[in-house]
Amino acid sequence: MLIIPAIDLKDGLCVRLRQGRMDDSTIFSDDPVAVAGGWYEKGARRLHIVDLNGAFAGELVNAEIISKITAAYPDFPVQIGGGIRNLESIDFYFSVGVSYVIIGTAALTNPEFVKEACLKFPGKIIVGIDAKDGMVATNGWVDVSDVTAVSLAETFSDSGAAAIVYTDISRDGMMEGPNLIATQNLAKRSPIPIIASGGISNLADVVAVKEISDTCTGGGVLGLITGRAIYEDRLDLTAAQAICDA
Repeated sequence: MLIIPAIDLKDGLCVRLRQGRMDDSTIFSDDPVAVAGGWYEKGARRLHIVDLNGAFAGELVNAEIISKITAAYPDFPVQIGGGIRNLESIDFYFSVGVSYVIIGTAALTNPEFVKEACLKFPGKIIVGIDAKDGMVATNGWVDVSDVTAVSLAETFSDSGAAAIVYTDISRDGMMEGPNLIATQNLAKRSPIPIIASGGISNLADVVAVKEISDTCTGGGVLGLITGRAIYEDRLDLTAAQAICDA
């Protein structure tokens, strides 16, 4: 299981939001490339980047910064989401060295596009499922649908997706711990590995999610995304990865 540090980009800055609210953000750095380098030096094995402006705009906005990160650290696998709505955007990201592309909003609004992308880029597409009270939210978490996270995940069970990033919006950035019940339910029912996001705040949370992964019969939990906890030194990335490797 991987501990995956997150970089959320808003107006070129490295920020963290609370429950996905753009008007409730904390700026952690004005140099996202240096932040990426810091996580790389601490031994992170993958980096999670979200183009927040892109998620709201429905197009790539912070692509230049992402390109600088992949150029500076070509051996650091990057997964990127936010505003990816067409194959051209996916082609661009792979051309600049991104390892995995996350498709979120389009997973709900255009599932055939996701399946097409999985066929064209095998093993490189991650489905992003963001949920509020168990229901899928899209367009930067502004719009909440009547589709459950589990049912959407089942739509892509045989698509060839590399993973599903599951984010519990109510926990994101709140330092209150992950939604273990929802994460376990999804991990048991989905044959696709889950990357859990939202609420990871300490080593106990890491242990709890690892126990889910070790006991579930589905695809299991491939990784944990963490943001505010490592930025505020509440979670030691190296120690957390050691727990996952044990």
